[in-house]
Amino acid sequence: MNRIRPHHIKQMIFGGENMVVDFKKTITSCSKISKTLVAFANNKGGKLLIGVADNGLVKGVRSEDEEKYMITKAATYFCRPMVDVAFEEVYVDNKLVLVADVKESETKPHYSLGDDNKWWVYVRVKDKSLLASKIVVDVLRASQRESGVLIEYSEKERALLQYLDVNERISARDSSKLLNLPRRRTQKLLVTLVLSGVIRLHTTDTEEYYTAS
Repeated sequence: MNRIRPHHIKQMIFGGENMVVDFKKTITSCSKISKTLVAFANNKGGKLLIGVADNGLVKGVRSEDEEKYMITKAATYFCRPMVDVAFEEVYVDNKLVLVADVKESETKPHYSLGDDNKWWVYVRVKDKSLLASKIVVDVLRASQRESGVLIEYSEKERALLQYLDVNERISARDSSKLLNLPRRRTQKLLVTLVLSGVIRLHTTDTEEYYTAS
């Protein structure tokens, strides 16, 4: 196992928070941190740098045991299925940074227990952990199945692909209007095309849309 060195931490801090790196000065809420844990697990994995402020300043942790306890509790009781977390302690400029490493999961989707006592799916988009839409949840769930996706190009699929040949993008709502299909049937069609690699799903802070692959 390759240990993380202080210069690796500095490189990650210099790169800023992103899809696979998140800074936390300290862990104050199991519910809040569980959102980040499941977002990493549902995406490509990621590292939490505890003891690093949002602006990148290394503050260090007062008690690594307490921070580990909070994260382990969040991963075990506030994530469903539970999220595996590996810890590593690294001294950066004589201050202790606790690294919590989350690998991409093989049992997607993972859910986070919210303050409303409901379970929600989160995904990592740039430097944020965002609530996943129904379509994203369906894609995560279906992507874990071993069976392949059988595509039969009906009139509806062809109409959508022809639209994307001319236009750069389309939303789920506009797809439903274009194809004259109910929302649920449109979602199922979009999920199938995403899984087959024919179209790509894009999620941002403000919108979700599809493009041709």
